[in-house]
Amino acid sequence: MALLDDVLGNLGTTLLIGVGAALVAPVLLPVVGAVLRPVAKGLIKGGLYLVDAAQEIVAEGSEQLSDLVAEVQAERALAATTVATTPPPEQ
Repeated sequence: MALLDDVLGNLGTTLLIGVGAALVAPVLLPVVGAVLRPVAKGLIKGGLYLVDAAQEIVAEGSEQLSDLVAEVQAERALAATTVATTPPPEQ
């Protein structure tokens, strides 16, 4: 019975809190929304800035890597043609 008394004893308090929240919510939510909207927009702008900066860094690194690969391939091709056109040493 003690458990039933605890549940029913807190029912009035819980009910009052619920009714109070339901009455205050329509007034409070637009105010909270008006405050949080600019904050959310600022966070989104910052995130977009970071993404753009990261994309630029990755693109630049990719371009440099591509240039290095092309340079090494050209050096290999030059070395191969040099070896192929060089006559063997006479003994």
